[in-house]
Amino acid sequence: MGPALAASLKLAGHRPVAVSAVSDASRRRAEEMLPDVPVVPPAEVLERSELVLLTVPDDALPELVAGLADTGAVRPGQLLVHTSGRYGAKVLDPALRAGALPLALHPAMTFTGTPVDVQRLAGCSFGVTAPEELRLAAEALVIEMGGEPEWIAEENRPLYHAALALGANHLVTLVAQSLELLRTAGVGAPDRMLGPLLGAALDNALRSGDAALTGPVARGDAGTVAAHVAVLREHAPATVAGYLAMARATADRALAHGLLKPELAEPLLGVLAGPADGAGGPGGTPGNTPGDPS
Repeated sequence: MGPALAASLKLAGHRPVAVSAVSDASRRRAEEMLPDVPVVPPAEVLERSELVLLTVPDDALPELVAGLADTGAVRPGQLLVHTSGRYGAKVLDPALRAGALPLALHPAMTFTGTPVDVQRLAGCSFGVTAPEELRLAAEALVIEMGGEPEWIAEENRPLYHAALALGANHLVTLVAQSLELLRTAGVGAPDRMLGPLLGAALDNALRSGDAALTGPVARGDAGTVAAHVAVLREHAPATVAGYLAMARATADRALAHGLLKPELAEPLLGVLAGPADGAGGPGGTPGNTPGDPS
């Protein structure tokens, strides 16, 4: 993420003066996206910079901030920006006490470590948290990077981050599992098959929310769902727990929004009450109803 944000700020007229990179992969990314910018230790980055981007894993951030503050690397008036989704501005309190200006700017985007990341920042939403007196500065930086600022209260940062992880990270797992199952079923180009279907499902969900729910769970086709569970136990037992969990959540939402008829919910929920491991049970009894993705 760091090189992408720095490259975006460079396009807006800022001048990157130093970068810190430890691994060979991070050094390669820095060389590719920030050519001619020297790679130096973290303390030297702060020494050279008026604006500092702390783009480290969430769990490493508190220790890094405390260490930089304790060693005197932080200067009064220095803008210190972290990009963690989990944390707000309070994680920067050690630097604040040293006189720094704390900002939390989290881009709601997945990064590849390649120049395409800079393009993806155009129109990307950023979760912004900062002291009220720095709000305009934070929002201005986001706009300079081509993003759209979205103000997140300090106490809501963990919930905000959980929401993004639930949608984006778990989506990758679900798609990867679906691709594997289609290959097992003999589909030669599973990506070509899934692309239009998942694209339409995502578009419908963003437009209509729960009203976009379709498929055997929303219809209450307990026999089809039982057949799914049985064949997954046979061919891909590692996917059963996830299928059951998502199907239960889908059934709850479909029932709450009137899409799943109450009289069909009981047998369906009976199927979904089966064990998540490879054992038999109510979820392992296949039905005779053919299923389809819609």
